[in-house]
Amino acid sequence: MGAVCVQIVEGNPHLRSLLGWHLQQAGYWVYQSADIHQAREVFQSRQPTLVVLDSDLSGGDGLEFCRWLQQQQQSMILMLSARNTEADIVEGLKAGADDYLTKPFGMQEFQARVEALTRRTRAVVAPLQLEYGDLTIDLVQRRARFQDEFIDLTPQEFSLLYILAQAGGAPLSRSELLRRAWPDEIDNPRTVDTHVLSLRKKIETDPRQPSLIQTVRNVGYRFNLEVLTPNSAALAERSHARQGAIPADPTAFRMATSDGRHF
Repeated sequence: MGAVCVQIVEGNPHLRSLLGWHLQQAGYWVYQSADIHQAREVFQSRQPTLVVLDSDLSGGDGLEFCRWLQQQQQSMILMLSARNTEADIVEGLKAGADDYLTKPFGMQEFQARVEALTRRTRAVVAPLQLEYGDLTIDLVQRRARFQDEFIDLTPQEFSLLYILAQAGGAPLSRSELLRRAWPDEIDNPRTVDTHVLSLRKKIETDPRQPSLIQTVRNVGYRFNLEVLTPNSAALAERSHARQGAIPADPTAFRMATSDGRHF
């Protein structure tokens, strides 16, 4: 089966441990979260194939977290809930759940549902690196190489560079960059400006007159792929086609620490 990563987000510690134990016995890598705060950290650092989500989490609405997960477009979602009316099930599926299992449930049914959901993702191979002309972004080692030289980037600078580059030259607002490139909720747009300035010092020939990371007036920033090589757009297009779909959120590769337990 391979090492498929499953995140369990369940408020009941006994059920959480029981589900984790059974999945570990079946050969899955398992990470556990007790609340939404932990769940976000674990998701962003581990990028699980499947999230098993309790709809009735303390400290936040499980349905809202499900909607957030759906926006990441990265993992399958199996929702667990004691709410068993047709309206509840429909609401959960509309929130983004790929399957809905009502409590109480049998362990064999739970494992069968997990297997069915993870089976859908096995044929999808995530890219190991992205190539944009003179720029190579290594998603495994989390480092970038520009004009055959490695760039010394902080984890946050790497995430920012990744999301700007994979946007394909489209301008991104500061709020969009904060949402997609930062692991925590931050509402200060100047945070983006500070990190863009730092990133420019490392990759621009002249940071005072940037040609790679351009400021788009009244919008935010864009990554100018055209200056990488004369044929960089075609190279990027071929790279995307060869490597498959690119994850929408760079925090999928962020190596943040978390409180998630591994079984």
